[in-house]
Amino acid sequence: MSVIVSVKIFGDTNVFTRSLEERADEYREISGRGRAQGAIHHQFAVGDGFILVIDEWESAAAFEKFFSDPELNAFIGSVGGDPNAAPEITVGESIDSPDKF
Repeated sequence: MSVIVSVKIFGDTNVFTRSLEERADEYREISGRGRAQGAIHHQFAVGDGFILVIDEWESAAAFEKFFSDPELNAFIGSVGGDPNAAPEITVGESIDSPDKF
């Protein structure tokens, strides 16, 4: 069964939002690496002083291996993530329900 992962990264959302266009090729490359390592779905959202990542992964271990990559963490810092604030990570087993859409 897959897992749903939410990652709340504190940082500068203006820098992050600009990077989505300015560094689009890097995001695509990272996305490809994620899919090769077990990512099923991926989406970003922004809030007041944070970036939210909502993913679905084949397993928590696959996500943990991907997210612990020092290169990825350096990239996060370079696109607005605050290197002094640890991300808030929540992982839960994906389940089906009658109201799922």
